[in-house]
Amino acid sequence: MFATIYLPDFFLQAAMRHQTELLGQPVALIGDEDKKAVIIQLNAAAAAAGVRIGMSPSQGLARTLALVVKVRSSAQEKILQDILLHLAGTLSPYVEETAPGIATVQFTNPKKLGEKVTRVVAQLAASEIAAQGGIASTPDASFLAAHLAKPVLEIGDTREFLAALPIEVLAIA
Repeated sequence: MFATIYLPDFFLQAAMRHQTELLGQPVALIGDEDKKAVIIQLNAAAAAAGVRIGMSPSQGLARTLALVVKVRSSAQEKILQDILLHLAGTLSPYVEETAPGIATVQFTNPKKLGEKVTRVVAQLAASEIAAQGGIASTPDASFLAAHLAKPVLEIGDTREFLAALPIEVLAIA
C-alpha cells in the first residue's frame, strides 16, 4: 500500500508562510529566475478576481489593485519540504520525495493507514500548512487520490476508482 501526502499550491504556501495578514486577500506568485515574470500560482481570491496563471504581474494588477504579488522563496520551500518529509517519515521508513510538496510513502504493514495519514495531515494543518492525503494500492493511484482528497481519501478498489475519474483529472499528473 502507498500513501501520498500532497501540499496544494506548494510554492505559494511557502511564500506566504506565517503571513496571516494575507489570508483572504488576492495573492499571486511569480518565479524568482524568469526573465519575464509571469504568475505561476495564485490563491482562490486572486482567481475570483480574474487573475490567471501565465499573466504578467501588471495584467494581474489590472484585474484587481488589491493583488499582492509575491516572489518564490527557495529557503521557505526547503523548510516546508523538510517538514513534509519529516512527518511522512513518521509513517514508514520508505519515503520518496516525489516532487516539491509531494511525498510518497510505501507501507509494509497496512494497519490503520487512514488514521495514520489523517494524523500527519492534521499535524501539518496545526502548523498552518494545507495538506491532503491519498491511500491506494499503487503510488500513481495514491497520487490521484491525494489531489482529490478532502483531506484524506483511501481507495479500496483502484480499478473502480480510476474508471470513475474524468479525463480532466489526468491534467494534474
